[in-house]
Amino acid sequence: MASTANAFTVGDYVVYPKHGVGRVIELQSEEIAGMQLELYVLRFEKERMTLRVPVGKVEAIGMRKLSSDKTLKQAMETLKGKPKVKRTMWSRRAQEYEAKINSGDLVSIAEVTRDLFRPEDQPEQSYSERQIFEAASSRLARELAAMEETDEPAALNKILDVLREHAPQYYDNAEEA
Repeated sequence: MASTANAFTVGDYVVYPKHGVGRVIELQSEEIAGMQLELYVLRFEKERMTLRVPVGKVEAIGMRKLSSDKTLKQAMETLKGKPKVKRTMWSRRAQEYEAKINSGDLVSIAEVTRDLFRPEDQPEQSYSERQIFEAASSRLARELAAMEETDEPAALNKILDVLREHAPQYYDNAEEA
């Protein structure tokens, strides 16, 4: 457990599963309910949100450092893959997609992004499909931007370029899951 205590330092980018990429802006020691707690103070610029996370809860929450280059490469390869079209009820699929996004796992987020991407010449998406696609692609873009030291719009364009390049060859006969 001691290794987790010093896992992050001020200035580090971290991934908090439910909120995406944030930055450690401060380490605090505070007394709460009679207990002395060490806290990471995280700032999520996109949401204009500050979050305080007890050091001892980091593992349970699933907070992690940015993905490795290998994981990023896997995620980008996932975007090039064949979209999986599921024939289950939309509400169940939406829950599965949300769970993947909130898992914080970059490859799972890339799967959702790939599966919900629609090229300009393809049929319209429902509002909720579009919302989930945008949440997944934004989460993926923020981590990519932090890793490549660029901005989110540039990272999102890179993701969309990969999807546009590879989606047409798969879209007509998408794999059923």
